[in-house]
Amino acid sequence: MKLAGENVVRIEAEALRVLADRIAGPMADAFNRAVELIYGCSGRVVVTGMGKSGIIARKIAATLNSTGTPALFMHPVEAVHGDLGMVLRGDAVLALSASGETEEILRLLATLKRLQVPVIAMTCDEVYPKSADTSVRATQAGLSTLAAAAEVALDCSVAEEACSLGLAPTASTTCMLALGDALAMTLAEKRGFKEEDFANLHPGGKLGKRLARVESLMHTGDAVPRVTPSTTMPDVIYEMSRKKLGVTAVVEGDKLVGVISDGDLRRLLEQRGKDVLDLSAGECMTGNPKTITGHEFAATALALMEEKKITSLAVVDGNGKLEGIVHLHDLWGTEMM
Repeated sequence: MKLAGENVVRIEAEALRVLADRIAGPMADAFNRAVELIYGCSGRVVVTGMGKSGIIARKIAATLNSTGTPALFMHPVEAVHGDLGMVLRGDAVLALSASGETEEILRLLATLKRLQVPVIAMTCDEVYPKSADTSVRATQAGLSTLAAAAEVALDCSVAEEACSLGLAPTASTTCMLALGDALAMTLAEKRGFKEEDFANLHPGGKLGKRLARVESLMHTGDAVPRVTPSTTMPDVIYEMSRKKLGVTAVVEGDKLVGVISDGDLRRLLEQRGKDVLDLSAGECMTGNPKTITGHEFAATALALMEEKKITSLAVVDGNGKLEGIVHLHDLWGTEMM
């Protein structure tokens, strides 16, 4: 049984290796045209497929969406019963069909042509067979209907399926998925898609929590303890106790000039005893405290707290205006700890 499983993985790995060589060689121009078509379209990428290819199509649409290329999945059967209305001029269609003869998809071609929507096909046609001449392409007569009708035909052909019967789509669907990922990642790079863009598109779940920004976690408004440099220490202690963050900001107007933490109070009491109560916030504060901006990732705030061995950070804008306070406890729910 172990040998059978190993054989499946080796067959699919070999199919992917051949696909990579195809993208690097004879299919390079077609792959680049597909990327340019999608990049240049003013609408969305409508991904469609039937059966196992449909499942792969859903995943490709999801990957495109999460990496900055608007996309949606269209079921070909539902499309011919009204859902084809979701395709508009300016869109591009990515159609998946191992045979290239899937009846439900072929029914869509006339309408897509009428709408002047470009079609990129992923089929198992040997559009770009191995040849010493990398310009060789299968003749139009030898192509499936879908590949022949498409503006760009991408070749997902495999030497063999990993199914021992040679029937279940296995290596071919793996290649379709990998080719879809290749398109999505190339488009993301071409768009200059960055980590912060990815975070903005993943606000929920574990991934979203790890990529949360400080501004979504910090305490703001009346929840932020704040005093002025002239505030007496009894009032400072009262403000810290009332807001329960173990720290208070010291501000002049809205500008942060310092902070006083529980740790600062303990050290002052050890050094000066009850005389501390006769001092002002300005005399006790830590000037030029460590701060962070609201658009930074929560992970950055955590790293800074760990480095400086502190439990909270004042959040300021580019001009030093106090916007909030983020506490170590606020980061516990981000699953970074």
